[in-house]
Amino acid sequence: MFPTQVTLVEVGPRDGLQNEAQPVPAAHKIELVHRLQAAGLKEIEVTSFVSPKWVPQMADNTEVLAGVKRAPGVRYSVLTPNLKGLEAALADDPTAPAGSARRPDEVVVFAAASEGFSRRNINCSIAESVERFAPVVTAAHAAGLKVRGAVSCALGCPVQGPVSADEVEHVVRLLKSIGVDHVGVCDTIGTGTPRAAQAAMERALKHYPLVEVSGHFHDTYGQALANILACLEMGVHTFDTSVAGLGGCPYAKGATGNVATEDVLFMLHGMGIATGVDLDRLVDTAAWIAGVLGRPLGSRAGRALMARRGAAVEVAA
Repeated sequence: MFPTQVTLVEVGPRDGLQNEAQPVPAAHKIELVHRLQAAGLKEIEVTSFVSPKWVPQMADNTEVLAGVKRAPGVRYSVLTPNLKGLEAALADDPTAPAGSARRPDEVVVFAAASEGFSRRNINCSIAESVERFAPVVTAAHAAGLKVRGAVSCALGCPVQGPVSADEVEHVVRLLKSIGVDHVGVCDTIGTGTPRAAQAAMERALKHYPLVEVSGHFHDTYGQALANILACLEMGVHTFDTSVAGLGGCPYAKGATGNVATEDVLFMLHGMGIATGVDLDRLVDTAAWIAGVLGRPLGSRAGRALMARRGAAVEVAA
């Protein structure tokens, strides 16, 4: 039986924008978050506290987080791959306006299910990467923050190829051992298909309750919606999505962005599953950010709904 309600974790402002070659002004990132929460999204991944040397697009992380005006009931998360990043995310900002997010409600750490990808991406083994996160988890909990763990390359890897459910479970166990509160199964390069998605989810559900397991699917091979549907059949009811289908993976040639929030919404609403998100307002937001980036709208549902209105995506000057 399908769940009656689904929570969408909007990752566009962080995962969607982090690989953009041209700098996106902080003001646009802040406005994107404001538009997303106005559309009804209650879980938003705002930015990442990583070295600007490696991810220059996120160098304005403090400015962006401080500039977001809190909306009632919205949870703001940030990626913090190490203790230095967490400390920066929690640092008081005296210039932050009243009512701003100021600090996150949740932090995100990640570990690959592929040894090859782990070594190529962060130059260490899976076990070593999780050991590095242990003090981050401890400090985040001490600060009253929830910790979400992402298992990347859970359904395929650009280095080793197929990834087994056993490998996924190994990482899930490691994350659980250091106290990570929630685990996300991530098809980083978009090669997964429904049965593989279900197999990986089954392993995650052996160690975490249903409410603390989520799916994160890229749409490189057009399988993201099918994979989400397969997970819905298992009762999974939390998924990462990215407005306008923004994003990609710099380590996987041809990998596209996370599944578009609009496409997932259209499917869920058509199934009678509640999300609390206004699809029309979300499409407006998708069209706006596509215009800011100077590209066509990346979602099928978004393009179809815009065409039905007779509207065109405006490209910002």
